[in-house]
Amino acid sequence: MNLTPLHDRVIVKASQPEEVTKGGIIIPDTAKEKPMQGEIIAVGSGKLTEDGKVTPLAVKVGDQVLYGKYAGTEISVAGEDYLIMRESDIFAVIK
Repeated sequence: MNLTPLHDRVIVKASQPEEVTKGGIIIPDTAKEKPMQGEIIAVGSGKLTEDGKVTPLAVKVGDQVLYGKYAGTEISVAGEDYLIMRESDIFAVIK
């Protein structure tokens, strides 16, 4: 990928929405919810503080994360969909 996020932003590849429920019911495209989980693909250099210092991010490439339903900006690069969001939009890292 040819994108590098700036400062405290990260690029996330969203997980695929569920196709079938645990009970075996197939979910149509119109009823699928936007996933709120994904993998971090790229991270910025860190948050710039008021005194000019850079604070490194707590997340790293490869982390599985949970984020808000409406977090980030959707982009498409080479046919792949990604989200660009601030680190503060991430709620948790899944271990």
